[in-house]
Amino acid sequence: MIHLAKRVILQTLNDKRSVMMIFIAPLFALTLIYFLLGDSDYTATVGINKNTMPAPLVTELKAQDLKVIYVSNDDFQHPKQYLKDHLDVDAIFTISENASVNIIMYEPSKKSAKALSEIQKALSSLNPSAKINMSYVYGAQDNSTFESLGYVFLGLFAFLLVFIISGMALVRERSGGTLERLMMTPIKRGEVILGYTLGYGVFAIIQAILIVFYSFYVLNLHSIGNIGWIVVAMVLLAITAVSFGAMISVFSTSELQVVQLIPFTIIPQVFFSGLIPLDLIPYHLGNLCYLMPVFYGVEAIKRVMVYGGGFLQIWGYLFGLIGYTFILYILNTLALKKFRKL
Repeated sequence: MIHLAKRVILQTLNDKRSVMMIFIAPLFALTLIYFLLGDSDYTATVGINKNTMPAPLVTELKAQDLKVIYVSNDDFQHPKQYLKDHLDVDAIFTISENASVNIIMYEPSKKSAKALSEIQKALSSLNPSAKINMSYVYGAQDNSTFESLGYVFLGLFAFLLVFIISGMALVRERSGGTLERLMMTPIKRGEVILGYTLGYGVFAIIQAILIVFYSFYVLNLHSIGNIGWIVVAMVLLAITAVSFGAMISVFSTSELQVVQLIPFTIIPQVFFSGLIPLDLIPYHLGNLCYLMPVFYGVEAIKRVMVYGGGFLQIWGYLFGLIGYTFILYILNTLALKKFRKL
């Protein structure tokens, strides 16, 4: 028994990936969570009309952790359009002639919650019993968590499952010698990558379509925009996942090694997918989202599903996925040199 335990310990220590999985991966994940979910220095911006807002309340608002800006009378008549045109403003705060308190926000999010919390603090010092009427430009207060974050789940499932399946399958072909025998034929390296991408891409496309139609017609997920563009975004995201899985498999010799790389390749994708508002992440770490393919797919889905956008609103994200896939194709082709020197 002792000899067996010693052999397992030595084998594990000799496997650098296993050592990283056991000791480094948890520290990496916890550090990432610390930065992403730690205290944010974000200051919400609230728009008010100085002519209609009582002076004591303006003073209380400025005393909170808020940036107060003054909105003109014309813009104040159309607060939702103003929020659409000024994405840096989190809420419009009004008090009607009958003393009704109204707060209009862009969408349900942590940013809106931050603005609402600070406004409530200001109100509580003057009128604790004030009734607040809340509304949003997009979304509703009674939306479930699934409805509010449905676009994130669509993108994540389209990416993660295809990535794991393609990565595992390609490693299995390598371990079985199929790839080496294939590389002995006149086929070019680029054709090998394209063949694998197209082969698994077919299943990725079917999966993306299945997820979309099941979510909208069975689970009653709602979309303001055309779900056809959601399908397009998910298909491109799934194809990118195939290329991403191929890249990971090239640098892995077994299915276990693919699993060992997941904490360093997939966990960051989850955190930067939109589950956490990127502009609330401290130290400007939210900008790392541009390195994550999931971000482009999820953002495209959100702009169609939540904002009702079309091609003109999502073309940049779609081309981002296409560019990401092209870069992965080049890297995968170059990586195959180690199997055949041509």
